[in-house]
Amino acid sequence: MPRSSSALARFGFYALIVLGVLVLLAGALAVKLRMDGLLREAVYEIDPPGLPTDLKSPALLVFSKTNGFIHKEAIPAAQALYQQLGESNGWSVYLTENAAVHNPEALARFDAVVWNNVSGDVLTPEQRTALQGYVENGGGFVAIHGAGGDPSYAWGWYPQSLIRAQFTAHPMFPQFQEATLQVQNPQDPIVSHLPESFTMIDEWYSFQQPPKDVEVLLKLDESTYSPKILFHDISMGKDHPIAWKHCQGKGRVFYGAPGHLASTYTDPRYVNDMLAAGASALQPDPACQ
Repeated sequence: MPRSSSALARFGFYALIVLGVLVLLAGALAVKLRMDGLLREAVYEIDPPGLPTDLKSPALLVFSKTNGFIHKEAIPAAQALYQQLGESNGWSVYLTENAAVHNPEALARFDAVVWNNVSGDVLTPEQRTALQGYVENGGGFVAIHGAGGDPSYAWGWYPQSLIRAQFTAHPMFPQFQEATLQVQNPQDPIVSHLPESFTMIDEWYSFQQPPKDVEVLLKLDESTYSPKILFHDISMGKDHPIAWKHCQGKGRVFYGAPGHLASTYTDPRYVNDMLAAGASALQPDPACQ
């Protein structure tokens, strides 16, 4: 065989090997993305769950549906935290992933709703209307981490009016970093137990712009971590809120962006935050009337 033909054959052989490896890697990536909830069809429920007959006020609905990224460790950690808080504080806590619980009759049995790392488009148009009416007529709403972490939303009212910020990205390489958080209103009961500044390790969200018409409770000091994805800068500058609250109609809304790591939900500072945020959401606020 001529030397050129032999070299061509070897090149073809190695090219097939490389192609095979790439196909295997692509398949493995697709499996990983599907396991994380990023490559699947959205599923909607239309039959509501049967609620316990012994729900007593104050009652808290903890909703953990995912049609997008699945926070596999954070979701059960948050569920366990809210069950613990319920037992310690006399709250009735009901856990579900059934989005059909968002109907006027079911929601009327709860004083507040927690969206626990909810991702993707999870509600039908009727369910969206029910949740919006519930909040604007005086229901409490708490959103944790991934519940404000979708890069886009099919329901504009949710990021624009309820969360009031649009997630853009979080750091990668490294993903989890220690950062300094700064308390903005030490008189507010949600953060009054915290020192003026403190450090935590978590996945730090960036947003298109700071939320408008909210009471900022915590900000990130970007000088204490690297808000980048490799060489891509995702910083927000000196105004980087990471937890806030506001009134939506007559409803009380709190959003806290920390919460990717399961360990966050056993951090005493975070536990007290969620206790105070839950208590605030469960009680009417004269400022929202």
